[in-house]
Amino acid sequence: MWGCRTPVPSGVSVVAPALPIYHSHVLDCRVTLTDSLTQGLCGHLDIREMEDSSMSSGSVRSLPLLGFTIFLISLHIHRLDSVSFKVIGPDGPIRALVGEDALLPCHLSPRMSAENMEVRWFRSTFSAIVHLYRDGRDQVGQQIAAYRSRTKLLKDGIANGTVSLRIHDITPSDEGTYGCLFQSPTFYEEAVLELEVAGLGSTPHLSVDGYQDGGIHVVCESAGWYPEPQVLWRDLSGQRLAPVMEKISQQADRLFDTHIAAVITDASKQNLSCSVINPRLGQEKTAKLHIADVFLPRTSPYQVALSVTLAGVFFLILLASYCFWKQHRAKDTEQAELKKKIRECLLLLLLLLIIIIN
Repeated sequence: MWGCRTPVPSGVSVVAPALPIYHSHVLDCRVTLTDSLTQGLCGHLDIREMEDSSMSSGSVRSLPLLGFTIFLISLHIHRLDSVSFKVIGPDGPIRALVGEDALLPCHLSPRMSAENMEVRWFRSTFSAIVHLYRDGRDQVGQQIAAYRSRTKLLKDGIANGTVSLRIHDITPSDEGTYGCLFQSPTFYEEAVLELEVAGLGSTPHLSVDGYQDGGIHVVCESAGWYPEPQVLWRDLSGQRLAPVMEKISQQADRLFDTHIAAVITDASKQNLSCSVINPRLGQEKTAKLHIADVFLPRTSPYQVALSVTLAGVFFLILLASYCFWKQHRAKDTEQAELKKKIRECLLLLLLLLIIIIN
């Protein structure tokens, strides 16, 4: 009968032909495997035969060789069943625009069929399933709510281990990392992909919002940008104008709106533009505004003459006031001198009168 001195690993079967057994001798064989699941395995088989008087000697000698061949075939099948692979994704981030579709590709290396594997796309955790392919079909009931009815697994190349996930109607919330996992009955591997989202907002809307600080108050507004945009005022020569107010706010859908204002006081700045720039895409949208001369604050010649006249009158009034004050002060001084002399004369008369009486 057939026997093993060392236990045979699981997944490896030894098949013996159903033949009469008589003579006995021992055949030892040692097999070394390189597969990760059976590496270092060695098997020793004791094959005992008993000679059948009705069996030819050539058949008896071929029996050990047949058993050994079957054993090697079994090990080879086990090794093929547990073959390893790598999952390859894009070298860099994938970029998609808000409202459009994103395509996330990955494939197996070496190339092999993934039709009978599980293919799982997930977010931050293994259970946050974006899309799941299992048992030969899509398992849409396993998706998290944010991706239901928004994904499609492209399986045209699945026989060669290539799949791509299409995500419809991209939003800023879709930005981040994605895991692409392939799992066979005996092995699994994954790749990590990065999705970047960008949004080009609306063309800026320019409006005049009255007068402020001696100039015209103009406002630039735009909506629907991602990530946070930059906003610039420029004059006709391209020089930047300093804003008097800038407000960039993020809405509930994570898109950014802009509201920026400037005050125009110089007639040379009556042609100006407002540009909103997406820093991730390096693209911008611009609107231009021309302010008519009639709206710009101006200084007319009559206003200049009136200002000069008023200044002259004011100066003359000041000069006249000074002269009047000085003259009045002089009169006060003369009156004080006269009163002093009168007092002195009265005092002398009084002294003379006293002398005469005495």
